[in-house]
Amino acid sequence: MFQLSVFQLHPLTREVPRRRRPATIAFEAVARWLFLVPLAMTGCDSSVPKTIPPILLFNGTGTSPNDVASVEKILKDRHLDYFSVSSRQLNGMSESELMSCRLLIVPGGNYITMGNGLTTSTTVSIHNAVQGGLNYLGICAGGLLAGNAPSNGLNLTSGVRFGFYAEVNRGIHKAAVPIACVGSPALEQYWENGPQFTGWGEIVGKYPDGTPAIVEGTSGKGWVILCGVHPEAPANWREAMNFTTPANVDNAYAAELIDAALHRKMLPHY
Repeated sequence: MFQLSVFQLHPLTREVPRRRRPATIAFEAVARWLFLVPLAMTGCDSSVPKTIPPILLFNGTGTSPNDVASVEKILKDRHLDYFSVSSRQLNGMSESELMSCRLLIVPGGNYITMGNGLTTSTTVSIHNAVQGGLNYLGICAGGLLAGNAPSNGLNLTSGVRFGFYAEVNRGIHKAAVPIACVGSPALEQYWENGPQFTGWGEIVGKYPDGTPAIVEGTSGKGWVILCGVHPEAPANWREAMNFTTPANVDNAYAAELIDAALHRKMLPHY
């Protein structure tokens, strides 16, 4: 039997800013504007390398900086070549540029903000690129965005829209949750307001209530893996929480998911 607890601080969210005086806010707004003008003129944020690495890691609007950093660490530790792409950069990429890559990773964050930060033509291009053979790994919010989400979703799931794991409806938003997988002991994974994936794909991992926590399947010619928990979560996310599975074991599983998505490997499933 596992225990679920509610915590106020979430690694996936940024610290709430302190209230500032109007004069300070106005001064900082002007300073930011003066700083951003040359960037806008040079368009440095919109540049994508001519030779794009095989992995694109989305770090744009709505993503959790902490989760982006956690995924980056897994990629670096495995010596995988990747490029971090912002919303602006992704909006500027063509379908053919996307298809020149092998894998798009969309991490945790706020899937509504993510979708709203992308143009409709961009989500169509991503959808078409996956249909043409681009692989996709969606973690937590990235999994929700992959479905038929109401906020400019990617619809890699033939119209299936996903909901949240049932603990959200009980007022629990962060917990150590055991995920059952085929042929191996359950791994307690860091979960924070994550989805369940009923109605699409083969079930790789299950929540304690039996709903799909991790799924895999094809979307056109693309290989798609969706994960509702955070195996990439570092040990410092676990403060004041009790886990039976060490963080490095969960991190190794995150690397396994990335490898499976990159190389189109089918994981053991129910």
